[in-house]
Parts: sequence; structure tokens; C-alpha cells
Amino acid sequence: MDLVVDANVIFAAIIKQGKSHELLFDERIHLFAPDFFFAEFEKHSKEILGKTERSEDELNQLMNALKTKIIITPLEELLPYLDEAEEFCPDPDDVAYFSLALKMKCAIWSQDKALKEKQNRVQVYSTNELFRMLGQS
Repeated sequence: MDLVVDANVIFAAIIKQGKSHELLFDERIHLFAPDFFFAEFEKHSKEILGKTERSEDELNQLMNALKTKIIITPLEELLPYLDEAEEFCPDPDDVAYFSLALKMKCAIWSQDKALKEKQNRVQVYSTNELFRMLGQS
């Protein structure tokens, strides 16, 4: 299953071992993100470290593993989809995610309810929905 992954899902998975973390490394899921994705984590790394029980080394190892799992797409490749995404995206900060979902013809994995409820062009799945879909308990 191809999915565009929202940063909030990764933040949750990094901070706490749980469903998000488990799904991140499920071999049935192929994750995609815009190229600014990891820069966001670099910017908030101190904040993340303060909220997690992971050590700095564990956090770095997890980030390296995510860099091999998540396929990054350059923003230039999203340009043909930006205007369409801007028309229906409920949050201007998430236009790149919707542009990538249009490009990839896939859903978005996000915990942001507004992304699901305030538009009907791109399917948005929560962590719990994905867990059920993939037959996890």
C-alpha cells in the first residue's frame, strides 16, 4: 500500500513506541513524503528529544531507518499538482502532501481530522484505520 505520510504521524512514532511506530516498518506499507520532510525533524529535534524516552543515539538510529523507508519526492515534481491541491486542501501547510498524493494517486496517512473531514478528493487514513485495514490487533 502506497501512502503519503504526514509529519504528525512520524512525530508520534518517534516520541512513543506504539501503533504508528509499528506501522511505519510494516513491509506492506510504502511511504512517500515531500523533500522538506526531514528538515522539519531536524528543526524540531531538541523538542522531540525532550518528549521521548529514547536516547539521542536511539533517535538518530530511528531517523536513519526512516530515511531508508520513506521515499522523498522533490518539490519540483509536485509543481504540476499544486494548483489542484490548493483548491481543496483544508490547510495551506499541507498542500505539498496533497500534491504528492495526487501525483502518486494514493492516500495520506495523517492524524489530522480536518484533512479528512474538510475535503473529499484524497483519501486520508488515521493510524487506527490503517491498523484495522492491515489486520493488526
